[in-house]
Amino acid sequence: MTTLLVIAKEPLPGRVKTRLTPPFTPRDAARLAEAALVDTLRAVAATPARRRVLVLEGRPGPWLPPGFDVVPQCAGGLDERLSAAFAGCAGPALLIGMDTPQVTPGLLTVDFTGHDAWFGPAEDGGFWALGLAHPDPALLRGVPMSSPMTGAVQRARLVAAGLRVHDLPRLRDVDTALDAEAVAGSAPRTRFAAELGRLRAVAGR
Repeated sequence: MTTLLVIAKEPLPGRVKTRLTPPFTPRDAARLAEAALVDTLRAVAATPARRRVLVLEGRPGPWLPPGFDVVPQCAGGLDERLSAAFAGCAGPALLIGMDTPQVTPGLLTVDFTGHDAWFGPAEDGGFWALGLAHPDPALLRGVPMSSPMTGAVQRARLVAAGLRVHDLPRLRDVDTALDAEAVAGSAPRTRFAAELGRLRAVAGR
């Protein structure tokens, strides 16, 4: 069975979703980040898994549901932090971030039979999910992160290693206010969409 990893930051004002400000305040951006994290963790909690791990920068809060192991993120760039997350897994693992609150258990239920890797491309050129049948941290180290080429470079790294890669659907990360509107519109029953609606109502938008 697969280990599910979520890499995330504690949703603190000024520390998360800074590209949402403006138009949102740092406090409102943190509320949206917390809502996205809650939706993500709920989806993971509802997905069959051998183990569920939150790889966290910061401290867990009341938003964390039961059933998760919490491990701290290591120091270094994002490639090093992702590598370290996979290094802690002894078997098949799927890693996602907290930026896709529209994710569902159906998307996260992956079968490695006939596949060595699962890859979820993001619309901004990155990736929202990466699954490895045999986690190898070297597959991520040195991949340039937060670039329009991140996803292409990472997928090419998998292919160059001889892995059989299965692609997941392309999803949109929440980075900007336009992203937030689009994602909430595509997943109107999420806590994220409800929180965005609440903030719009308060602001009179």
